[in-house]
Amino acid sequence: MVEGSMTQGAGQGPAMRTDTLRDFRVPVSEPAPYAVSAGLSGESPVYGEYPAYYAEGAPADPRPGYPPEPVAPPAPGPVAYPGTTTVPHQRPSAHAEFPAADEPDDGYTPTQRDLPVIRAAVSGGPGDTVQVHYVPQEAPAAGPGPLYVVGDVHGYLDELVRELQAQDLIDADHHWSAGNARLWFLGDFTDRGPDGIGVIDLVMRLSAEAAAAGGYCKALMGNHELLLIGAKRFGDTPIQSGAGTATFQAAWLLNGGQRTDMDRLEDVHLQWMSRLDAATLADGHLLLHSDTTAYLDYGDSIEDVNDTIHELLNRHDADITWDLFRKFTKRFAFRDEETGPGAVRELLGTYGGGRVVHGHSPIPYLLGEVGTEDGDESHGPEAVDGPHVYADGLAIAMDGGVTMEGKLLVVQLPLSD
Repeated sequence: MVEGSMTQGAGQGPAMRTDTLRDFRVPVSEPAPYAVSAGLSGESPVYGEYPAYYAEGAPADPRPGYPPEPVAPPAPGPVAYPGTTTVPHQRPSAHAEFPAADEPDDGYTPTQRDLPVIRAAVSGGPGDTVQVHYVPQEAPAAGPGPLYVVGDVHGYLDELVRELQAQDLIDADHHWSAGNARLWFLGDFTDRGPDGIGVIDLVMRLSAEAAAAGGYCKALMGNHELLLIGAKRFGDTPIQSGAGTATFQAAWLLNGGQRTDMDRLEDVHLQWMSRLDAATLADGHLLLHSDTTAYLDYGDSIEDVNDTIHELLNRHDADITWDLFRKFTKRFAFRDEETGPGAVRELLGTYGGGRVVHGHSPIPYLLGEVGTEDGDESHGPEAVDGPHVYADGLAIAMDGGVTMEGKLLVVQLPLSD
């Protein structure tokens, strides 16, 4: 089965649904604003010239997985929580790639209308970068604590804070309060939502605070981390894709890139993202961002996959980074009732574990409950209240569709079946 390839859109406006065909392909009623000429095949657009808004500086070298130590300890009192100033929410184009299942897989092709973002505007906006510091904790308990996973956040900092507090993982001042608990984020911290950098700052700070308490807070690399890294490093550098010429800058904007995030993106954020692992094994759960078998292209062990992807990113090559982004944008490898369980078993047989836990593909789309031909809205994203277990019980989907009035999921594993 050819895996689908899709990204969600971005924007802001009244809550609404967009009718789509059952294969989720939406007809394009107008040309993409960034397409200026025919592609190499005469059918796909070629992206024109775009200004290189940003250039990469000389990054610092913080410890892997941790933010750098602050120059001076913060003043007493709670850390200021980002989101106190309302910032206009950038509305990118609604066009992005998503070939139909019966078409050849040409990779990432930003030519078709993206999945609709049907979320109303949220209050608040980006705030200042959070100062990272250690918070005194009680002596850690012996042995590992409970394991939690977080689905795609996409810049919705307020929702993330609310869900972490509901699970008693952070306190009223947004500090780690879960002792030796273990917390994994499944990637996609930015784009579409109002404060992606605020989300990254919070996760970086919680990583330090959890470690001091005897637990941990860690994160996997999602396709939107790869997209933001590419947009920052390569800007409008032409890239040869399966559809002709594209640029990271255009693809980032088409897929929900927020200018406020790029304005606040610092070297420490870029270094942190580029060092995230792509896969991990925790308590018998194989944690991934994407529901794709593309991980198998990078190694026969989790260590090999992570080392290979890190090495490729360190080459600072636009085409190599684009290929990584393209592969980890694929999705729906586990959804088909006949072939899906076999795809999951192939991953589990190679990397270990009894279940795959992933984000990336919103649960409403896995269920086919959004944008059906008859326009039935009775089972929309608001119906998502927990993870979706499928593929003969071998896969757990964790993207609750926060960008479409769904739910940002923070769940303890193992699930109680």
